[in-house]
Amino acid sequence: MSAQVDDTLWNEFHRVVNMTSRELQDWLRTDAAGPDAEVEPEHAGTPSGQEVLDILRKRRADLTEHDADRMQRVVDRVLAERRDDLEPTAGQQYWRRRMMRMGHDPLKPV
Repeated sequence: MSAQVDDTLWNEFHRVVNMTSRELQDWLRTDAAGPDAEVEPEHAGTPSGQEVLDILRKRRADLTEHDADRMQRVVDRVLAERRDDLEPTAGQQYWRRRMMRMGHDPLKPV
């Protein structure tokens, strides 16, 4: 059930998702932590954040159609909220946290 992910999508996804799988995993755990949090660390974060993390952990040949769709949605969403050049940009804390849940740190150089 693997999908063919073309070079354009593969490269664009890895350009806009500028956090490593380790950075994203750590962020999702930190973001989900709180006094009332009961989430297991492996399942911390938003469902879309977990999907991005799963994609980052896969080899290109192992990606599914669902993964390819998620990759395109992440690319579209990040680019809709950012310029195409993805220059480091400070913004409101809530906005940065939301972007980081998708694996994009607006303050990190590309």
